[in-house]
Amino acid sequence: EDARAMGRDTAGVKGIELSSADDAVVSMVIVDADDDGRLLCVTEKGYGKLTNLAEYRTQGRGGKGIITIKTTSRNGSVVQQRPVDETDEVMIITRKGIMIRTAVEGISTMSRNTQGVKLINLDAGDTVSTIARIVSPAEIEESDPASGETPTEEPA
Repeated sequence: EDARAMGRDTAGVKGIELSSADDAVVSMVIVDADDDGRLLCVTEKGYGKLTNLAEYRTQGRGGKGIITIKTTSRNGSVVQQRPVDETDEVMIITRKGIMIRTAVEGISTMSRNTQGVKLINLDAGDTVSTIARIVSPAEIEESDPASGETPTEEPA
């Protein structure tokens, strides 16, 4: 509601104030204020963690953002973040094409300002490219075939 509707030919409004030319927006997650889920954050060197969504305050338009993971030379830059449930599974995919499937319940839940734990062992020179939530067969059965929509997750 902070950003008004605009036409196609407009520049839009500022969503976040970046601190330096090296800063970049990696992803954005929209959640309900009363959502009690978790946020999965994964870094390029294979580290990640879950953080309870309750730890995040509402961020207004044009703000500086909220730290979600402490990035260092050990864990690297953030690759992607995604809201997940305890029963979900995710696929972690590297630039060299290595994929692992892991259950969310096996990933440590930590506070926002921590570095995370190792989720995938990487070969020399490889980095994590993206993560994708795996859609369960029950969710596919629950989808409405008449709408043409299925509950799939696309990498950002």
